[in-house]
Amino acid sequence: MAQAEGKSIPFKDESAIDVAVLETFPYEGPRQRVTYTTNEFSAVCPFSGLPDIGTVTVDFIPSNKVVELKSLKYYYLSYRDVGIYQEHATGRIYRDLHKLLSPQEMTLTVVYQTRGGIDTTTTISSKDQ
Repeated sequence: MAQAEGKSIPFKDESAIDVAVLETFPYEGPRQRVTYTTNEFSAVCPFSGLPDIGTVTVDFIPSNKVVELKSLKYYYLSYRDVGIYQEHATGRIYRDLHKLLSPQEMTLTVVYQTRGGIDTTTTISSKDQ
């Protein structure tokens, strides 16, 4: 377990993120946009050890597969005790899901709850890559 400098709240490192839990199933329908949203995402700030809670939205156009939702929920839950900066969490989720799905296009947005009076929204889009 890692620990924030001078703090007593322990947390795990990124090796605790469980990518292996993600499952997919074939998609063979017409071109369509799929959006998954959860407001139950949480990780731990590695600076303070305090929770970062956010709403994650994955918006994508599938190529030939989609993610099974229960597995996506378990994947998100694996972040719960991980010390990771907000921007890095967004990047990691984007990379993991993009690699898993190989979508035609994908945008991942995380809107974090206000921390210290500052609102944070992080977005990564394949259109910008």
